[in-house]
Amino acid sequence: MRRPWRPLNYHAARAMFVRANELLGSNWTLHDLRHTATFLMLDDPDMPPAYVQHILGHKYLSTLEIYNRPSRDDVIAAGLAHQARRELRKSNPPPAPAAPAYNPESLSVLFGGTP
Repeated sequence: MRRPWRPLNYHAARAMFVRANELLGSNWTLHDLRHTATFLMLDDPDMPPAYVQHILGHKYLSTLEIYNRPSRDDVIAAGLAHQARRELRKSNPPPAPAAPAYNPESLSVLFGGTP
């Protein structure tokens, strides 16, 4: 809102949050935005956790574990899906793998025959 126009730096963003919090009666911080962004990035199946680690500047990938909390509904759905897959495998076992087919000409060369 003020001139001259300039990039939003940390102190200006913090001041903006202070004013918004006073109006809303809340206590959000810039760090809360960082946590929200982290949860959203980790929830994206196309975003590798190693990239999130790099964006956040964490030394260890294990630091992201505090953000990786699946919802109760996701856990229940995954458990039910796992049980359904097990039941499906019991009632429809996969066929036995076929014996490997070797090229007789290759075997002949391998064991000292002529090509």
